[in-house]
Amino acid sequence: MTLNITVDLSKYHDGRLDEQLANSNVHVDSVILQTLHDFPRWENQGALLNYAPLGFDAIDGAYKNAATAAYYGVYHLAWQLFWSPPKLPNITIREFDDFLRPELKNKIVLTYPNDDDAVLFAFDLILQRHGIEWLDALLAQNPRWVRGTGTAVTLILTPNRTEAATFTSFTGFAPIPGSNYSFPTQTQFVTWPQTAAILKDAPHPEGAKLLHSFVLSPEFQQMRGWPVRHDVPVADNFSQLPLKDIPSTNPAAFGRFMADRGRVERLRFFLEDRIGSAQGLSPLVDDF
Repeated sequence: MTLNITVDLSKYHDGRLDEQLANSNVHVDSVILQTLHDFPRWENQGALLNYAPLGFDAIDGAYKNAATAAYYGVYHLAWQLFWSPPKLPNITIREFDDFLRPELKNKIVLTYPNDDDAVLFAFDLILQRHGIEWLDALLAQNPRWVRGTGTAVTLILTPNRTEAATFTSFTGFAPIPGSNYSFPTQTQFVTWPQTAAILKDAPHPEGAKLLHSFVLSPEFQQMRGWPVRHDVPVADNFSQLPLKDIPSTNPAAFGRFMADRGRVERLRFFLEDRIGSAQGLSPLVDDF
């Protein structure tokens, strides 16, 4: 079987799918996206196939339309506190306040929150806990702003770069030489279920059904880290607690945030007024 995968930002994928739907020319079988607010809209338009893959019943009810099986979370993503110990010797980052330490001035790299709604949600959670004073102090640290969440990691792992820490990226859970990561316990951090659907007019619906069943298989779920299925435990060698046992995150909260577009846009432009509009290459291209 040949599997064609197109990788891009969810905020671009959804517009392209809208164009295909408007032209009655759907050539995509499956979408797996961060833009969680799109799925109820597409379902209301009659664009999605109602299909419950293997493991659907065990997915958290907040991640799916249980009545129709038109869409459902398939794996978790999160933002980590990520840093380079070689660049920051004798420093451990555990909380967002650690980014205000004087040793981190001119060494922080962050993704523009006005360019990525999941990063924007991180700022929403931080500001709820720490207030505008925290943002003022962060900006005084002179962070570098980049478009891609991957770019921040690349810069931190590049030895001749000064960038040494971020809280707007996810590297997975496997150890990476020259780096460390943690998750805060005093402030809520972002986790969310990347969500999937099959198009009703998909050219290859059976292949899409097979893909979704594979992604929800216990083997794939454990490989990804935190399963979205409550009947699949984390892997024996997994270094983190199960999500249900971590009080400092709520994966269902991101979907509610994304659904409130007024709230999203108000925060986006509040932060853009403070840090400027997003500058740089495509978020998929590391911009040095």
